[in-house]
Amino acid sequence: MTTHSISARGRRGRRALCVASLLITAGISGAAMATSANDDPVLTVAWPYDVGPLDTQGYGANQMMAQAMVYEPLVRFHDGRLEPWLAMQWSVSDDGRSYRFTLRDDVTFSDGAPFDAAAVKANLDAVMACRDHHAWLALANKLESVSIVSRDEVELHLKTAYYPTLMELSLIRPLRFASPNSLQSDLPVEQGGCRLSRPVGTGPWVFSGREPGRVDHFKRNPNYWGDLPAYAGVDVRLINDPNTRAVALETGQVDLVQGARGLISEDSFQRFARDPRFEAKNSPPLATRTFVLNSHHGPTRFLAVRQAIEHVVDKRAIVASLLFDAEPVAQALFSRQVPYADIDLAPYEFDVDEARSLLDQAGWTPGEDGIRTHQGEPLTLDLYFVGDDPLQKAMSQVVQANLKQVGMQVRLHGEEETALMSRQKSGDFSIIYSDTWGAPYEPHAYLSSMRVAAHADYQAQLGLPNKAEIDREIGELLTEQDEAARQAGYTRLLRELHESAIYVPISFVTARSVSRRDAVEDVKFGHTMEDIPFSTMRPASE
Repeated sequence: MTTHSISARGRRGRRALCVASLLITAGISGAAMATSANDDPVLTVAWPYDVGPLDTQGYGANQMMAQAMVYEPLVRFHDGRLEPWLAMQWSVSDDGRSYRFTLRDDVTFSDGAPFDAAAVKANLDAVMACRDHHAWLALANKLESVSIVSRDEVELHLKTAYYPTLMELSLIRPLRFASPNSLQSDLPVEQGGCRLSRPVGTGPWVFSGREPGRVDHFKRNPNYWGDLPAYAGVDVRLINDPNTRAVALETGQVDLVQGARGLISEDSFQRFARDPRFEAKNSPPLATRTFVLNSHHGPTRFLAVRQAIEHVVDKRAIVASLLFDAEPVAQALFSRQVPYADIDLAPYEFDVDEARSLLDQAGWTPGEDGIRTHQGEPLTLDLYFVGDDPLQKAMSQVVQANLKQVGMQVRLHGEEETALMSRQKSGDFSIIYSDTWGAPYEPHAYLSSMRVAAHADYQAQLGLPNKAEIDREIGELLTEQDEAARQAGYTRLLRELHESAIYVPISFVTARSVSRRDAVEDVKFGHTMEDIPFSTMRPASE
């Protein structure tokens, strides 16, 4: 076995804090006044949904920012690189099929169960028992078996070499670790298999209760192996409407609103940025805002229609008017900073005349009402987005107006997030809003998911004549061990997708954060789209 190991960081310092139970009170008028029984404040944040059941393997209702509070990975993605976390070091076999991890020996789950090789095996065995649940993630399919070498050593065996293994082990789900006492993978799915009986992890926070429809409570994990959070707990208040979230900040009902999903409207963000009582800031670019065009459904099944859409969507105007130039304009699916994506792709420049010419040449002729038709089929498109996201709605309205200029009728449909996810699986859309996933998913995991029917990308690509070839190329690329061949493969694949005009990239997503300066300090962004580092934030100084 050839060793490619990274030594562990030293045992992390710990402040000697006496942690008492979290004081949960209803109807607090000011978030900054919320405290625990030992007088450490509770950080209060706003979120549009309750955090869900917090399964390590769960999707949908399970909010990733909350899963990241409770569960931890073997290795973590931090500052653009991988570093040891629950694993101190690792080595990889010469054939790339075996990964051996040496685990920390000072970690327990919040229920007192030890974090050891048996716990790692139990969790990964549970993932393998529910492979169908995780078909989008290549590593879940590549895992063949897990061996206990010693109490603190475990070895993962893969069916084939898979170069992104460590990256996928760092993801928020489904490969983080819950107490074996809460695993139910031996049950049939209809009886709770692939789910947890209760959320118990090794992380700095413990889920401590829910007031349905109002707030989810987390308390500080007193037995955490690393630096203890300065806050005694985090209250996640359920506030659906972005304007109501802004009011909650202004009135002191919450201390912080942070995230990349339109949690604060653009005008509210600009207002907070001018108000000295608040700290308002943008993260570096994290992912890509896109509209996905369906090559298998409706008029967008024609390449000329998709190309015309690419040319007529005025992404620079969207960024200027809706994003206040706070995000870079995107001309490709991935930023050039994404691994293997620093390649030259000819942009689809904004050109209304070129869009009209493409449609004319393809036989789409304007009718008396201005709507084009082709062999009796009207150029009418259905565009779907998350209805309670004001930015998605505004962007969709601009796209609607842009396409009307060239004779395309666009019907807008704002839906609940769960309904939109179902629509992605069914492929029942002409255009659908979709963000990419950012680091550490890009490009490998995002491309891998394009082969899974439950994703909008798969459904949108079904009409491409080379769809089977694209899927085959992705599979081969993910097992390619030669770096030069891997780069060549990504270059070819990303060019194919770009030229197929499936994706209309708009901008590179940034997260937004607004916090009350009198309540919280050291507010930082996480290193992925979904991670919010509550554990490193501190109460404001007196």
